[in-house]
Amino acid sequence: MSSENLTKTRYLQLAVFLFGVILWFVPTPSGMEDKAWHLFAIFITTIVAVIVKAMPIFVSSILAVAVAVLSGTLKTKEAYAGFSEDFILLIIVAFLIARGVIKSGLGKRVAFLIIRKFGKSSLRLGYSVIAADMLIAPAFPSNTARSGVLYPIVNSLAVDSGSKADDGTRKRLGSFLMMTSMAGITLSSTLWLTAMAANPAGAKMAKEFGVNITYSSWALAASVPVVILFFLVPWVIYKVFPPEMKKTPDAPKIAQEALDEMGPMSQSEWIMASVFIGMVILWGLSSHIGLDKTAIAFLGLGILMIAKIVTVTDIHKEGSALETLVWFSILYAMSTNLKNFGFMDWLGEHISTAVSGFSPSVVYIVLILSYVLIHYFFVSQTAQMLALFSVYLGVAVKAGVDPNLMALMLLFATNFNAVITPQGSSANVIYVGSGYLEAGEIYKIGGIVTLVNTLIFMTIGTAWIMLVI
Repeated sequence: MSSENLTKTRYLQLAVFLFGVILWFVPTPSGMEDKAWHLFAIFITTIVAVIVKAMPIFVSSILAVAVAVLSGTLKTKEAYAGFSEDFILLIIVAFLIARGVIKSGLGKRVAFLIIRKFGKSSLRLGYSVIAADMLIAPAFPSNTARSGVLYPIVNSLAVDSGSKADDGTRKRLGSFLMMTSMAGITLSSTLWLTAMAANPAGAKMAKEFGVNITYSSWALAASVPVVILFFLVPWVIYKVFPPEMKKTPDAPKIAQEALDEMGPMSQSEWIMASVFIGMVILWGLSSHIGLDKTAIAFLGLGILMIAKIVTVTDIHKEGSALETLVWFSILYAMSTNLKNFGFMDWLGEHISTAVSGFSPSVVYIVLILSYVLIHYFFVSQTAQMLALFSVYLGVAVKAGVDPNLMALMLLFATNFNAVITPQGSSANVIYVGSGYLEAGEIYKIGGIVTLVNTLIFMTIGTAWIMLVI
């Protein structure tokens, strides 16, 4: 980091610290306990630090829990309760399984097989990239990890087609493919419960409102709007952000060459594919036959470790899994305690007052649209979900909105709004840094994609969810 950037970061950190101190000493609002207000001050300061990029979410979270415990705001058992949650363990184990998908080569093979079959034009190539993403997504609880699999493939296709980031040819093909792949990740993350870290956490929080979201019910509710958007989004991007190169006759050849270099499916790939399919099937049946999703994930990981597809060394290298375990557990525990201390109820009362007198339909529309738009101010999808999900769901339930519909739509929105800004998701970072996309283009095209996603989910998606829940 340059000295200029370091100085800027230090000023941001000081500003965030002062913001937190001032908020701490603001008189506690009427009807709220002091510890609820103090925990809110710590929690919101943590989120602000991430939003303004004063520090990474991991650093911000560990400082937050230290302050919460040392100040007496949280007892140790309250502060560390998130580390014992089974769904968080599921996320971490799935991170490790994702390494097996990458290491075995199965992820790349699936992508290249689809591109070989369907990639004869730039538009069909866009569809192929999203289709590959959707197929591997159930085993990737990190959309960032999936971007790490997809980006090299997209980049290779662009470069081999004569479209490079640094010689004026980026719009020949690369810009379109990068934008399409980034937008596609928002759809794959919406389709599967295990495709993004915040999804299981939101499902867990929804249970407090009597909403039971299972692996199969999630997939069923998301299926129709996501399938429609699968066909619609690449076409919309093709129209508003067209590639100069319309035909890609060499793409299947490039994919075939990559597959030839990989050779026939290895034993590791066969085992990985079998474990992957078996886990997805068991997750889908888990609520019907009484199986624990986390135990299924542990079983899958154990088989992969016996087969040496994932090793202890791999686990040691998977720093992102440990990092996610720490910050996710901390923020989840803080969010839960804000509810336990009555803060969420207090905030919900005030929002409810603001929307009182409106019909449940109007409240539903206003809350979902505001939830989507407010993502302009969030860097982390998970941070937004943890901060706002319970509040929004509580307000909706009080206004008479169906809790099942509202819970699912809020969680879907957490994913389909992620491309609204360059910093809207950590998965966007690798695409933004590719050189193929400019920030202004992402704001424009990402905004259009988010608008399309929102319209489909608010209309057809809402009707479909009401039909199947």
